[in-house]
Amino acid sequence: MSQVLHQLMSVLEDRKINPPPNSYTARLYAGGDAKIGSKITEEAHELVEAAGEVGEQGRRHMIYEASDVIYHLFVMLAHHNISLPEVEAEIGRR
Repeated sequence: MSQVLHQLMSVLEDRKINPPPNSYTARLYAGGDAKIGSKITEEAHELVEAAGEVGEQGRRHMIYEASDVIYHLFVMLAHHNISLPEVEAEIGRR
């Protein structure tokens, strides 16, 4: 798995323990499953919409939205103390 994704997960885990003031991530954690889940749903919907766009602009939009989905998914995983190696192991098992 990408080192960037592991770095992101490390930052998210740290922000859970040491929430900086005015942190978007800290606000998500404070909102719990409902807040994080609604963002995952919103971003997944936007990703699906972007998939229907054509050309290079549509491709760039899809990459942008996929990044948002991954970020919010990782926030949910960190919120529940689920590590990236655990997810990697499940993917490997499948």
